Amino acid sequence: MSAKLMDGKALAAEMRAELRAEVERLAATGVAPGLAVVLVGKDPASQSYVSAKERACAEIGVRSFDHRLPAETTQDRLMGLVRELNADPKVHGILVQLPLPKHINEDDVLLAIDPAKDVDGFHPVNVGRMLIGHKAYLPCTPHGVVQMLVRHGVRTDGAHVVIVGRSNIVGKPLAVLMMQKREGGNATVTVCHTRTRDLASHTRRADIIVAAAGRPNTITAEMVKDGAVVVDVGVNRVEDASKKSGFRLVGDVDFEAVKHKASLITPVPGGVGPMTITMLLASTVEAAKLSSGT
Repeated sequence: MSAKLMDGKALAAEMRAELRAEVERLAATGVAPGLAVVLVGKDPASQSYVSAKERACAEIGVRSFDHRLPAETTQDRLMGLVRELNADPKVHGILVQLPLPKHINEDDVLLAIDPAKDVDGFHPVNVGRMLIGHKAYLPCTPHGVVQMLVRHGVRTDGAHVVIVGRSNIVGKPLAVLMMQKREGGNATVTVCHTRTRDLASHTRRADIIVAAAGRPNTITAEMVKDGAVVVDVGVNRVEDASKKSGFRLVGDVDFEAVKHKASLITPVPGGVGPMTITMLLASTVEAAKLSSGT
């Protein structure tokens, strides 16, 4: 048996076509969705990610307002910019790219973003609304994982889901979403982490495994039961002399071994990654609709 790939690139392209049609509909009513992206410093990974978001905005017709600030930008200057964007009616979504330089308090910056423009879903207001099952902007990667499962016809009702990783960005919000009474939810969820004893004893019982630990080969073949669905959120650089860059990207799952036991599996790259940006676009379009009443 060899697993069927859950192709994030193909699914993201399908969803972006749907969003493009919605943006065109909004344009006919005089509404132009706008996303403001703030990048402080020149972290290579952050620069690459922000550039990908800019290209994605252009692809579906969302206006992108880019603010690239030097690493020495003060907390006051950044907070002032956030307040300006909160007040700008052309901006429907605000994304402050993390991590920020160490002299800036990330929590204070995220709290300063208007929850109605928090399309990344990190503001405590949106986190709280998500927790109790109210309508909210959802963290993009967990939202993307749920959409991948739903659109690939994976039944989550009553399924045992094991999430490996407890971050505020992926593990915790994904656990909340998948246990709720909603499409892509109604699952029995186990969250594992670095202090979990005998991780394999949990993953071997899982119908769906989500690996979000940030460490290569966290999930090996002997940890997966036959026919399980495996979603790999990890993105790790490993040395590879055969590559011009000197490295290659791998996930948290031993893909080559696990694909012979799983029924469905995501590749890295090309799996969850494209979905994360797509869900950011979806939230921005939704924010534009809500602010305009269309």
